[in-house]
Amino acid sequence: MIRFRYSSEILDTFPATCGGVVHATGLANTDTPPDLLAAYQAEQHLVRDRLGDAPLSEIPSLAAWRRTFSVFGVKPTQYRNAAEALLRRLTKQGDIPSINLLVDLANLVSLRYHLPVAVFDQQMVTGTTTVRFAEGNEHFTDLGSEALSNPQSGEVVFVDDAGLVSARRWCWRQSDQSAARAGTVDVLITVEGQHPQAELDVTRATEDLEQLLSTHQPQANLASAILSEGSSRFPP
Repeated sequence: MIRFRYSSEILDTFPATCGGVVHATGLANTDTPPDLLAAYQAEQHLVRDRLGDAPLSEIPSLAAWRRTFSVFGVKPTQYRNAAEALLRRLTKQGDIPSINLLVDLANLVSLRYHLPVAVFDQQMVTGTTTVRFAEGNEHFTDLGSEALSNPQSGEVVFVDDAGLVSARRWCWRQSDQSAARAGTVDVLITVEGQHPQAELDVTRATEDLEQLLSTHQPQANLASAILSEGSSRFPP
């Protein structure tokens, strides 16, 4: 069974796309343990000090996502990619509160590599999750909401075979159904880049994710892949 793929239309339009995918099962998504929390907080301090007052728009990975958003008709300063939103929150507010083990682990890696990292609970997924252009009739429920909405035709979505959207505007926002919570046991984690060094950075970030999961969820079963124009689906 194919769990995740990029459509040919997406890769034709955005040939620089590189995505790391980790499938993890047998998880126990607890509160973040003290050692991981300490590492997460230390990473926040390091990143905040390293960035200083430098504009986030000058970071190559974030600049590339801004260009990508513009291509499919989304204003990138109105809808910021997840990595930029996270870094913006860190630099404006000084810290990012802990949520749970899986979310904190993903945010730690996102901050470290300046790449969008998303954790998708697989409980509600039907078939394959495909990154493709929306037709406009798919269904999305925003985080913290119960109301269904439809994506705009032409925006990039993560959507399953039943038309349920797990992320809108590519890496802008996840759905409520896909959020990692206390009962989450099966996830797909993605880390993506569009910049010239994306393959190297995405590979390192994906390896980092696997190592963190192995350390803090040793009972879990892990499988991963790096996807691009030449290898667009997981498992291959």
